[in-house]
Amino acid sequence: MIEPVSRSFAIMEALSRRPRGTVAVLAGETHLPRPTVVRLLKTLVELGYATRISREAGYRLTDKVLGLAQGIRFVDRLIDAAAPHMSRFTRRYGWPLYLGTISDRAMTIRHSTATESPMSFERTALQRRSPLLSSALGRAWLAFCPAEERRGVLRHLGVKPDAKLAAAFARIRSDGYAFTVLPRSGRLQGIGVAIRDGERVMGCLSMRFIRSAMTEDEAGRRYGAPLNALAAAIAADADR
Repeated sequence: MIEPVSRSFAIMEALSRRPRGTVAVLAGETHLPRPTVVRLLKTLVELGYATRISREAGYRLTDKVLGLAQGIRFVDRLIDAAAPHMSRFTRRYGWPLYLGTISDRAMTIRHSTATESPMSFERTALQRRSPLLSSALGRAWLAFCPAEERRGVLRHLGVKPDAKLAAAFARIRSDGYAFTVLPRSGRLQGIGVAIRDGERVMGCLSMRFIRSAMTEDEAGRRYGAPLNALAAAIAADADR
C-alpha cells in the first residue's frame, strides 16, 4: 500500500459523495490530519481534478475526473456490441455465453445469456469474478494479451512465469481457445475465446456446458470456430 496514493483517493471519494466539501468535513470523513488534507487538495487542484470554490464552501471535483472512467464507458460499448451477437449464438446452439473483462486480478462477468439458455443451470452471474489462472475467460485473456501485459498481470498476481505456464498459453494460442481448469468433481466446463482488436484483448467470451454432454476435444471441434467467429464480429462492431 502506497499511503499518499491511498489518501488521495480517499479525498476524491469523499468529494465525490457531495457537491462540495470543506477541509474540516473532509478531514472528519477520511480521518486524515487537516494539514494532510490541505496538501492533498492542493495537489488535486494543481492536477486539475479539484477546484477551490471559496474558504466557506471548500472544494469540489472537476469534470476532469470523468476521464478516469473512459475504460468503464468502453466496457459499456463492448456489452452493447456483444449482446445481440451472444443472443443469436445461444438461440442457435442452446448453450449460455458469458462476456468477461479483466478487473483487479480477476475476470468480471459483464453480460451473459444464461437466462436465455434452455441448457443453463445458473443465474446470469453478472459481476461474478472468475480467477485468471484457472477460468476459461482468464486463461484466454492471458494467452492472447500482449506479452508485456501478461507479465505485469502475473507479477500482480504474485505468479512467477515458468515453462509449464508458457507452454499452456502457447497451446491456447495454437488452439484458439482455452478451457477452465476444473477439479475432477467439477460438473460444468467452460471454453473461452478472446475478443481482439489487433494485439489488444478487449474482453473474452466463454460458453459453459455440462461435462457429461461432451469432452473438451469435442467442444473444441464443434464450437471453437463459431466462438472465434462470434468474437471477431463483436470486435468489429465494438470498434465502430
